[in-house]
Amino acid sequence: MASPEKGDDTAVVTRTTTEKKVERPKLYKVLLHNDDYTTREFVVWILEIVFHRGDTEAVQIMLHVHNKGVGVAGIYPHDVAEAKVRRVTELAEQNEFPLLTTMEPEE
Repeated sequence: MASPEKGDDTAVVTRTTTEKKVERPKLYKVLLHNDDYTTREFVVWILEIVFHRGDTEAVQIMLHVHNKGVGVAGIYPHDVAEAKVRRVTELAEQNEFPLLTTMEPEE
């Protein structure tokens, strides 16, 4: 019987584990800006339709925007915030309102 050569009867298995940390996406505030032409009712409607706010919360946010000049409609990942800004802008243009909506990184 032939004896196995040294190393033939063993196998070396190496396993590399790479732990990936999943980072939370950077969030952005979607801001509504007050103007002298967009109606309060339209802003409330936008907050309900685009940002899924209840009637009471939508009115509170609208009043904040009206009194302070700007207010946060919501906080989202970049792509979602960008889509909401685009949607509000489209709806405002379709309804002939100059409502300005912007986004900025959350601090």
